[in-house]
Amino acid sequence: MTINEIKEEIIDEFSMFTDWEERYQYIVDLGKDLPLIDDQYKIDENLIKGCQSRVWVHAELNDQSKVVFTADSDAIITKGIIAILIRVLSDQEPKAIIDANLDFIDTIGLKEHLSPTRANGLVSMIKQLKLYAVAFQTKLT
Repeated sequence: MTINEIKEEIIDEFSMFTDWEERYQYIVDLGKDLPLIDDQYKIDENLIKGCQSRVWVHAELNDQSKVVFTADSDAIITKGIIAILIRVLSDQEPKAIIDANLDFIDTIGLKEHLSPTRANGLVSMIKQLKLYAVAFQTKLT
């Protein structure tokens, strides 16, 4: 699936919920389904700077030249947020990740329903995922 197709799927899923309590629960559930990062990657250099919670992200370039992300967090909401981002950006080519418009975050109302520190963390997560893609794109060219 393309990034845009996955974004539309997430928008559709969030539109099924009538209030933010249900949406938060869905985010928590997504976090529970997140494939965990291997313990060897839960190191300081994989921690996302700017997050109130501890969030580890690891990225690899697979043999199809697609970036595969794994992650974990010590906070359940944050784990759900990174799960959403990884669902959209993982298994995509670096250039597609770099160029991705993540406006769906505003469409589903996520950013406006986060505390300021969590909203800053969300921005830091996006920045880090895109930085990984830039690094891999540089290797490919």
